[in-house]
Amino acid sequence: MGKGGLWWIGQIVLLLLALFFLGFGVHVLILAYHLKDPSHFILTFFASNFIILISGVIAIGLVLRMRRSVTHRKEETPHAG
Repeated sequence: MGKGGLWWIGQIVLLLLALFFLGFGVHVLILAYHLKDPSHFILTFFASNFIILISGVIAIGLVLRMRRSVTHRKEETPHAG
């Protein structure tokens, strides 16, 4: 039993959202190095790394879920010949 088109659209939207936040975290990390105050730098640095970590794990999980769905679909399809 394959996944429906709505499931795929949802997964792609979630993946794009996770990749957006991954890029946002990298952008905040770059901006952290332009800060003059050391305490602001440390807070921004760790916050950006947290954003990168969470969004990266979510993106990897979504990609693995979509990959597993594709491999299960190939196993269920009977081969002609």
